[in-house]
Amino acid sequence: MAVRKFNPITPGQRFRIAIKRDELTKGAKPEKSLMVTLGSTGGRNAQGHRTMHHRGGGHKRRYRIIDFKRDKQGAAIVQSIQYDPYRTAFIALVEYNDGEKRYILAPEGLQVGQKVQSGSGVAPEVGNCMLLSEVPLGAEIHNVEMRPGQGGILVRSAGTYATMMGREDRYAVLKMPSGETRRILLDCKVTIGSVSNSDHSLEVMGKAGRNRWKGRRPRVRPVVMNPVDHPMGGGEGRASGGHPRSRNGIMSKGQKTRSRTKASNALIISRRKTGH
Repeated sequence: MAVRKFNPITPGQRFRIAIKRDELTKGAKPEKSLMVTLGSTGGRNAQGHRTMHHRGGGHKRRYRIIDFKRDKQGAAIVQSIQYDPYRTAFIALVEYNDGEKRYILAPEGLQVGQKVQSGSGVAPEVGNCMLLSEVPLGAEIHNVEMRPGQGGILVRSAGTYATMMGREDRYAVLKMPSGETRRILLDCKVTIGSVSNSDHSLEVMGKAGRNRWKGRRPRVRPVVMNPVDHPMGGGEGRASGGHPRSRNGIMSKGQKTRSRTKASNALIISRRKTGH
């Protein structure tokens, strides 16, 4: 994949950088049986209070039901690679021998017509789902389970992958995209390969309107707010605002928010590199 720039015939195209979506199957339509409608909250909870700022509006979307568990045995044929408005990665529509269709996360290099499998004893090839106990050392994996049968919840965003580092007792040692090294049970499933759309991080919106289409409203700088609205607000003139922190008072540079008594802390071998 690559990126494309535009001749600035409009102000919004001057700095815009878009992703070439050559991987996507031309003319492929979404599978209606695997789509549901999700309402938009606009950042409000059930009581109508705003709990998430800078949310609202946006284009209508339909959620694609993704098979994160990969619990169906047998081979499936990739029918198409499609765009998903709810995630940064692309998705693949696969069809099993009995006619059942499912969406899976599309790994980098997956081709239409390719066969993917899930279960015990499958080959460690791109798109195949297997137990960590069978993954070869050094392999790139994604869609990682944390508990057996739970379904993949780690390493699902565009361009990410974890690396199989080794095995200790009943655990596999994985190097996560954040740089963290941790243990995962060998009974958990993973998918071979890195997640597609690796150039996603290079995309530049080019204009505020593109973020409005995505449901993102304008952000107001905290230093121009009043003290009642933000810890960094208030002061005479252009005050610096003090130490950078969130609306709830959490420091933005280095304050640790992870619970010291969290059960899975024992499974972390080395923490991620924070850069501070």
